[in-house]
Amino acid sequence: MLEIFIFAFLHALAHGVQVADVVLSCSFVEEGGGMTGAHFIRSPATVVLRDLPMNTDLSPETITPYIPPDTPNADDLIFEATASSVEIPEAESLLHADCNEQEVTCELSRYIPRGTKPDSVPAHFIASVQLEGGGVGFTLVLQTIANENAESNTASLMQSKLQLPLSQWGTLISDVVFVVFSRSPSVAAPIGEDTVLDCGYRQRDTPAEQYVGLEWRWQYRGQGRTILDMRETEAGTFVEVDRDGASANSTLLVTDGNASLTMKKLKVSDEGTYICTINSGPFQTQQIVQLNIMQPPRVFFSENKITFQDDSPQRLTCHCERYYPLDVQVEWFSQLPSETKSISRTEGASLSSHRQHSDGTFSLSSFLIVRPSEHPPGTVFTCRVSHVALQTPSEVILTVHTPEPGPFTSLLEYYWMILVTLILSILFLYQASR
Repeated sequence: MLEIFIFAFLHALAHGVQVADVVLSCSFVEEGGGMTGAHFIRSPATVVLRDLPMNTDLSPETITPYIPPDTPNADDLIFEATASSVEIPEAESLLHADCNEQEVTCELSRYIPRGTKPDSVPAHFIASVQLEGGGVGFTLVLQTIANENAESNTASLMQSKLQLPLSQWGTLISDVVFVVFSRSPSVAAPIGEDTVLDCGYRQRDTPAEQYVGLEWRWQYRGQGRTILDMRETEAGTFVEVDRDGASANSTLLVTDGNASLTMKKLKVSDEGTYICTINSGPFQTQQIVQLNIMQPPRVFFSENKITFQDDSPQRLTCHCERYYPLDVQVEWFSQLPSETKSISRTEGASLSSHRQHSDGTFSLSSFLIVRPSEHPPGTVFTCRVSHVALQTPSEVILTVHTPEPGPFTSLLEYYWMILVTLILSILFLYQASR
């Protein structure tokens, strides 16, 4: 994966709003040749997002300025895109990616809007930017702008790959005209809860009569289907839904650019990749949102307590019930009465096979054989379960109890009881015969 370097330069204050330039190292992707033409060629490219509004307070001392190349090079692919005319929500998270050890992926390719030809002027490009590990993801449509340098100088430098005129510092001047974004490209939610898959769009030039189309498509392990299809037409709003409890707000779609999908009463079968596709005017762009179902296990012992009545070993059973996804880790620990400050990992536990329930969740049991010679009264056993849906491991504890005295705690007491009974019987018979 291409390494990403992010720089920003705080260069203006407009109406109390800080703006910055963000520079992304990207890959320019184009179809390759060969016998089938199915493979792709990747070339290094740079995207400079100019005038991004920043909601956070930025210190000029902490910002690394972007400096254009001293000598323009016709082979360089540097897209200088003004982003002030189209809002990119939470774009400032890109500034903190390095500090948060987050990786940014950026890919560029040619784009042909509806109603235009491949060689139309101005040219269009599409850029997909994803901040992995949480944060905004967005897809931009860039439209090149004719620069004064190219118009006044017929011998201006042309980009060798794209055959487009470059600015005096060797960049392709462009403007962000359309963006589809998600402020939460990865969502984790439990079974039975409701969730919202965030998606929205912004457009520089909004048509007077705006007819917006929205499609949400679900894909998982080679399967896929359209969950929601919504289109604004002259006759009104057309909506088709293929999942109970799924909905989007057609009014907010047009007025606020809100294309979010509401999902009620989540099931395991809802997990997968959701593709939000926006159609508006000449543009059709999409953003991917990943939905992960996370159900933590319920952890408990079969036994209420453990007591050794003799020298026979006993089996402890720790249950992990109804969790998702599949992987779960079970560990056993023991603490002897004399070891008040140390806990030892207990080996030798066994596991049952996974059991899958009708709702898609799983259950598992772990067994541990314990012996009175090794675990005297006061020994504490801990079953610790780790699962991706748990922020911290879940633990259950069981303590070895002292055996309660029975009716005959020894053979001698048993004989003494018989003897006392016989003596009392003889005395009773003697008194009765007199």
